[in-house]
Amino acid sequence: MRKIPPLWAIALFIIISQAASVRAQDVSKDSRLDEVKPAQEKAAAEISAPKEESSVTSHTIRLEGQDIPYRAIASTMLIKNRKGEPSALIYSTAYIRSDLKDFSQRPIAFLYNGGPGMASIWLLMGAFGPRRVLTPDASPSLPPPYHLTDNASCLLDKADLVFIDPVGTGFSHAVDKARNRDFWGVDEDAKSLEQFISLFVSRNNRWNSPKFLIGESYGTFRSAVLGNYLQSSDGIYLNGIVLISTVLDMNTLEFNHGNDMPYIFYLPSYAAAAWYHKMLKNRPADLNIFLDEARKFSKNEYAQALMKGAKLSATEKEAIAAKISRFTGLSDDYLIKANLRVTLGQFNAELQRSRGLITGRLDSRFSGPARDLLAEHAYNDPEFTAVSGAFTAAFNYYVREELQYGMDKTYRVYNEDAGNQWNWKRGGDRTSFIPNGLNVEDDLVHALITNPHLKVEVENGLFDLATPFLATEYTMDHLDLPVDLRENIHLNYYNSGHMIYLNAEDLARLKSNIASFIDSSTKQ
Repeated sequence: MRKIPPLWAIALFIIISQAASVRAQDVSKDSRLDEVKPAQEKAAAEISAPKEESSVTSHTIRLEGQDIPYRAIASTMLIKNRKGEPSALIYSTAYIRSDLKDFSQRPIAFLYNGGPGMASIWLLMGAFGPRRVLTPDASPSLPPPYHLTDNASCLLDKADLVFIDPVGTGFSHAVDKARNRDFWGVDEDAKSLEQFISLFVSRNNRWNSPKFLIGESYGTFRSAVLGNYLQSSDGIYLNGIVLISTVLDMNTLEFNHGNDMPYIFYLPSYAAAAWYHKMLKNRPADLNIFLDEARKFSKNEYAQALMKGAKLSATEKEAIAAKISRFTGLSDDYLIKANLRVTLGQFNAELQRSRGLITGRLDSRFSGPARDLLAEHAYNDPEFTAVSGAFTAAFNYYVREELQYGMDKTYRVYNEDAGNQWNWKRGGDRTSFIPNGLNVEDDLVHALITNPHLKVEVENGLFDLATPFLATEYTMDHLDLPVDLRENIHLNYYNSGHMIYLNAEDLARLKSNIASFIDSSTKQ
């Protein structure tokens, strides 16, 4: 017979069973929570993750007698760090011809300005974009309203265009754990744009398209580094690089003690400014002949005099000062007191001091009122102040009204912090000071040797005091290239300043030259 357990044992069994059941339910509940928690965290991460944005609008422009339909794409693209974590959203304004099905033969150009710390609105709204802001030549813009017009010098008839704003400029900014400052440096900047271009090429299936880089000012410095990275690291070979107002060797521009190179390179550009403002005693009729004489003097007599240093006799110094005066309009006395070495800031303050004016740096055709007639250096740049308001207002209106983007965003035309905090050191610790000997000539040389079909076109403004044309000529003549590859480099000259396109006549020439360059660089 089966023994019947006592009642207390049955009750204990029931209690234990119920407790076990509750524990089982609790474990099951915890398991479900463990499953739900990651899902909730994932959803929260997706909500907080930086998101790309875009606005696509359709337009038509008439160029060279043909109507060209195009899509304007105002958008941000997410780039990531080596760990695959989001690091920045880079803004671009792209213009893609919309009546083509096959883009394998269609050239595409990536464009940017310089600074460092400058957005791309200058090339976009002044030179090659489909819409252009009208500004008077060599004089201050009138106050608002500013006028936008279809740009007859737009390059859309030759190539699709992508204007890029580096991180910290325009609408571009670092995200998550990254900071804008992480991208402010020679290599840091180039690598971020390298990733952007690589992504753009892949997303838009433009791997087989002929490709071009078009940069202005520091953008030319960037192009040498970026072009080398794209070809060597990504296998993105370029057809051409356009350098507008060029600097590859910082030593040619820096008036450092013991460095006489800038004084030699700047003298012909000083001569162009003095000629334009009629500050010469016997002003020659032909500018180009006069500048050829200035070149010859700078590279020979003047360079030899500076090479003598303290060994230059007083008699020799007086003779050289008289010749410099003939080219620059500065007095013999001023030149002797300056020891024959006049820095850019000093020249801009002194040339038109008798008129109560200072002379433009970016474009010496511009003048502005002198704040202090005793000042040794010009306190600002009349060219930049003359046009910056017009460009800033025009783009902010254009991007919101016509491109339907950025309604509640702030567009940063120039980020002064980027310029002040820029890392000029390559492959080492950060430094905001430009190191002696810093140049990127080897990057351009390596890009040309890697791809012997790569062409380079160099655009020079004769009235550019930011990147003087003789310095650019010296740089190009000293690239360590085989003789046959030297033929891949071509120089053009314009009666304009740093921003060549501010002169309407030269803008048309600039467009024509680059259009021909694109055509010739895409021929098989």
